[in-house]
Amino acid sequence: ADPPTSTRILSGLAKKHALDLALLLLDWHKANRYELNCYHYNTVIDACGKNSKWAKALYLLSEMVHSGILPDTVTFNAAVSSCEKGCAWEKALQLFVAIAQGEAEVDIITFGAATSACGKAGKWEKASQLCSKMTSSAVKVDTITFSAAISACEKGEI
Repeated sequence: ADPPTSTRILSGLAKKHALDLALLLLDWHKANRYELNCYHYNTVIDACGKNSKWAKALYLLSEMVHSGILPDTVTFNAAVSSCEKGCAWEKALQLFVAIAQGEAEVDIITFGAATSACGKAGKWEKASQLCSKMTSSAVKVDTITFSAAISACEKGEI
């Protein structure tokens, strides 16, 4: 299938939470040397997050880079969100730092997912630091990120 059709199929599988089928299709494309792009990986990495498979999401991110496909902000946001949903707050922060050091643009979704990951773990100091970075960056502050920071304070010991 051509890249747009493959992306639509992968997206449909992801929406139906059919991660195993999406992974099989991605592997089939690789084995048959089909041209894969950022959108294919973004879709499957996002599906990993929806299925709490953060380690698989990070593996796919690494595989993507090693195969010469440059991740974009959407890719990194999907990976950070996967870590957040999988309660892997330290991995979410590591990715956030990598992104902030120039891998891609940090946006409101990046901040929100990383802050939420810290919040779920009760790491209020880390969540607070992220909110502070957000207010000093060009990213517009939103209530979702601040709510995640407040939640972190509620769960953590102050």
